Amino acid sequence: MTTMGGWVAGDAPACRRRDSAPPLPGGEGRGEGGGFALLGLLVLFLSGCATKSPPTVAEIHQQSGTLTKFALTNAWKAAPRSTNAIQDNWLATFRDAQLDALVAEAMTNNPDLRVASTRVEQAAEYVEMAKAALRPTVNLVGTGGFNVGGGDVSSALQGISFGASWEPDLWGRMRYARNAAQATQASVQADFEFARQSLAASTARSWFTANETWQQQQIAEDMVEAAQTLVTLATHRQKVGPGSEQEVALARAALGNYQDNARQVRLAHEQALRALELLLGRYPAAELAARHELVELPGDIPAGLPLAMLERRPDMIAAERRVAAAFNRVGEAKAAQLPRIILNANVAAIRSDILQLQDDFENPTGGAGGNLIAPIYKGGALKTQVRIRTLEQKEAVAQYARQALLALGDVENALAAGETLAHREQLLRQVLTDSERALALAQTSYRVGQGDLRAVQQQQLNVQAARLTLLRVRSEQLAQRVNLHLVLGGSFTQPEPLQASAPAR
Repeated sequence: MTTMGGWVAGDAPACRRRDSAPPLPGGEGRGEGGGFALLGLLVLFLSGCATKSPPTVAEIHQQSGTLTKFALTNAWKAAPRSTNAIQDNWLATFRDAQLDALVAEAMTNNPDLRVASTRVEQAAEYVEMAKAALRPTVNLVGTGGFNVGGGDVSSALQGISFGASWEPDLWGRMRYARNAAQATQASVQADFEFARQSLAASTARSWFTANETWQQQQIAEDMVEAAQTLVTLATHRQKVGPGSEQEVALARAALGNYQDNARQVRLAHEQALRALELLLGRYPAAELAARHELVELPGDIPAGLPLAMLERRPDMIAAERRVAAAFNRVGEAKAAQLPRIILNANVAAIRSDILQLQDDFENPTGGAGGNLIAPIYKGGALKTQVRIRTLEQKEAVAQYARQALLALGDVENALAAGETLAHREQLLRQVLTDSERALALAQTSYRVGQGDLRAVQQQQLNVQAARLTLLRVRSEQLAQRVNLHLVLGGSFTQPEPLQASAPAR
């Protein structure tokens, strides 16, 4: 078992000052009179007992073992990027007002986000439930009735009782439960924020895909038109002699392929629109009007450092808070093994029209007392619960390390993909330029009588194919830029600081 700072893995001590407190007597029983004065003093003495703080991020990294092998304060490996702080408000960098409006609509109407929002509200109510256990309970009980002979004579009693009870949290059991609920709430809130960021990213990617497929349709229709011209030329050449039936068949086959491709592109565009409309909470009718050109890719963004990414990404904050929740549940389970005191007081008034109360019975009556409950033997259930909670804590640490590795891989892959796409774009722009130059030369040769129209049309198809490939790469660049913002932990807006404050003790 390894100790890091004040944290012992698998061991959340029930109370910081537990060793300084006098031991409570064992057994289970009920005392009265002067014994409760001693208990009251004991309660006052122990009331300031503080719970242990959960592990810090650095301690989680150390305890995981895996993350200590990496230099998280070094720059990223995949591509050279500025190590300045990661940017927020990335949505504005695309300068697309329609995209801004679509993301805002998704934030309001997306059904998955509404589900996540209700989970946040539920977690907040669980915190209130845990806090309620720390407060006194007050009850008002009344009884009454009449008796017509025989039966239960208690139905002839009338009275009212006002009582209160309170369990001092001697060893921090209920405070650990409260702290665990607060940490869970913070993790759910962080998960919700990551869901919002993921939804914004999905909306942006879907929007770029819809814009891309709209342009693909135009290119596909141009290619079909060029292929139809080739069929016409091949048919004409066959009639006048130089051509052949084979040329006509090949031209028609090529036309069929281009027509099939155009239909596939049209379907892809409709599917992209439906996917986007579902994200927006709209009926998937494929009626959304796409933009007719892609936005320009914003300039390079700073990537920060790996450690900064782990500390700001909402999903990593959620994982860290789940470790804190598991830590506090260990403390709760350990404290459950120790004695409990429940203090109570009540005032009651009873009367009866049928039964005669004793002469020395004071009415109304009142009193105060308490219960001392010390678990002696539970069949090993309490120790087993501690072991279970300890294993859950170890699992939470392992899950954090696993998720951190995936997050690091996400960033490195996104940086590498962005670098590759940038090089590809440069190459494909040159390919398009050369193809357009070849088309111009073919057209010149045709005009001066040194070439035929088939060569011109074939080169037009090559130009359209180059345009299509370049369009695909530009769209991938935009989507990859969105992915990079998401995996770095950058928010699409200017967010409120997402930091879980330390729970009260």
